[in-house]
Amino acid sequence: MSPLRRALEPFITPLFRTWWRFHRGMTLGVRGLAMDAEGRVLLIRHTYVDGWFFPGGGVESGEVAEHALAREMAEEGGVEPTAPAVLVGVFSNAPGFRNDHVLFYRIAQWRPCATASDGEIAEHGFFALDALPDGVSKGTQARLDELFGGAPRATHWVP
Repeated sequence: MSPLRRALEPFITPLFRTWWRFHRGMTLGVRGLAMDAEGRVLLIRHTYVDGWFFPGGGVESGEVAEHALAREMAEEGGVEPTAPAVLVGVFSNAPGFRNDHVLFYRIAQWRPCATASDGEIAEHGFFALDALPDGVSKGTQARLDELFGGAPRATHWVP
């Protein structure tokens, strides 16, 4: 990502989100949980927003959600799924985006691949559940608590 885009991103993103709210009936995103052989979870950190997240992104018009997931996992996290991902849940992303939903998948089988991020991702890595990096996003932490900590499943991505 160019330095100019990185500098403008905090201003451009809210404008695009406002436009999407009025021009798209519903938006759909995907996020994926991949773990390594030691049971550590893959997290990414963007260049334009604070925090650590599961890899993921938007499903493009006409794109199959599983294909979007595979694309985002490879681009952002260097993980190529080698078997079908399992849908863990469908979450509303309100109040951030009233008509946005997130499909959350678990990727049981994968192989490493080269990342293809254009500067959007500052870093990625695998982290033990008891040694997560500072700044894990609320939605990411909530999904980890649901899957590994016995928390009840929420209906919204960010509780």
